[in-house]
Amino acid sequence: MSSHQPLLSLNDVSVSFPTEQGLVRAVDSVSWTLDAGETLAIVGESGSGKSITALSLLGLIPEPGKVDQGSIVFEGQNLLDLDRNTMRSIRGNRIAMIFQEPMSSLNPVVTIGKQVAEPFRLHRGMSKKQALEAATELLAKVAIPDPGSRLNAYPHEFSGGMRQRVMIAMALACEPKLIIADEPTTALDVTVQSQILALLKDLTKEMDSALLLITHDLGVVARYADQVAVMYGGRIVETASARDLYRNPRHPYTQGLLASVPRLDDDSGKRLLPIEGQPPNLAHLPAGCAFSLRCPHVSEQCRTDQPVLETTVENHASACFGYE
Repeated sequence: MSSHQPLLSLNDVSVSFPTEQGLVRAVDSVSWTLDAGETLAIVGESGSGKSITALSLLGLIPEPGKVDQGSIVFEGQNLLDLDRNTMRSIRGNRIAMIFQEPMSSLNPVVTIGKQVAEPFRLHRGMSKKQALEAATELLAKVAIPDPGSRLNAYPHEFSGGMRQRVMIAMALACEPKLIIADEPTTALDVTVQSQILALLKDLTKEMDSALLLITHDLGVVARYADQVAVMYGGRIVETASARDLYRNPRHPYTQGLLASVPRLDDDSGKRLLPIEGQPPNLAHLPAGCAFSLRCPHVSEQCRTDQPVLETTVENHASACFGYE
């Protein structure tokens, strides 16, 4: 990644939740940087800490959870030091989020026009007429046909792909410098997935914004990400450029993820290899490496010591004793 001041920098960030089973660290000592114009994909199974990491950037960690360690520096400011009003002015304005399920994120009883116009009125102080005109332009930008007549439609009158385009339009309304897309293509067919992701990539490049893409789909990562951070058990276990990660995955978990994905260029007829076992219970993590219970290359050291994420070559880092 770039050596100059990044747009966003997470430094040793941890997020904890008190539970009946004890304190659960959903995110544990996570660090990474993201530059303007760059796409970073955070990859991992459900429960690995991807979405909680994203919510921490927006100050939206559900209580009683909290960020209890580290700093989140965006455009030179530590977001964790800001009060609620200042954070509210940044959220949706400088940092925007596209949530996972558009049908549950859009208000079913409010027209599309009003929902897309809302950020213009809240953050830009536009009149109702000005905001609706801006909303029409934005719907056209995200390739919704006949946008002027669709302003009075309701979310249920749109297909899944069109609803996701509306979510993207709302996120882009104030031309944010950082866009967070949390599983933006869930439940969409493959053709629509490709259209949505290509649109996101093009629009962020056009605005010189950064894109944080949260996904479990490694096919998405290969085509659209510049950098990749792989999460497991609340921690980053591998970081690399997308090209290097696919060419030479170094952590056994990353290798397992890639081995379980079908490839069009593989005509060997081999069966896909699933990762055996289940993700760990964050309230009862093993003493050493969190992946040790599922790792095919586990050693005694893995069961007792926790590996540190260390860079080897070409900014490729892996938290695995096998690659020290």
